[in-house]
Amino acid sequence: MKIILTQDVKNLGHKDDVVTVKDGYARNFLIPTGKAKLASEGAMKMLAEDMRQRAFKMDKLRKDAEALAEKLNGSTINLVAKAGASGKIFGSVTSLQVANALKDKGFDVDRRKIVFDDIKMVGSYEANINLFKEINASVTLEVIAE
Repeated sequence: MKIILTQDVKNLGHKDDVVTVKDGYARNFLIPTGKAKLASEGAMKMLAEDMRQRAFKMDKLRKDAEALAEKLNGSTINLVAKAGASGKIFGSVTSLQVANALKDKGFDVDRRKIVFDDIKMVGSYEANINLFKEINASVTLEVIAE
């Protein structure tokens, strides 16, 4: 079944992408939750018109994301966490903590766009920030014991 995504869906596509999925996935999950709509002829025409109107806005967002990615790539973020004598952190580092640390450095990044593996030990880690459709930045996270 062909559908038009109305918002980003992880491992499927981005907003306004036309994708083909299994009928049950579309009817039982994507359409009822408002993540997609049926790709009818009228909906496709409306999508084309919306895409034309949004083209220059997307270009500006892309340029802003590229500029932010250049600034972020290779930067280091220091995070302080309570840890035991062996270096094991009490709890774990969250994307909210990383977003707040980035905000303190002057970068406004949504916490949902920050992706990294679980951090449960003191040390150096790599985090990826998905700024735009295919624009990503890489940041080094230095976790320091308090």
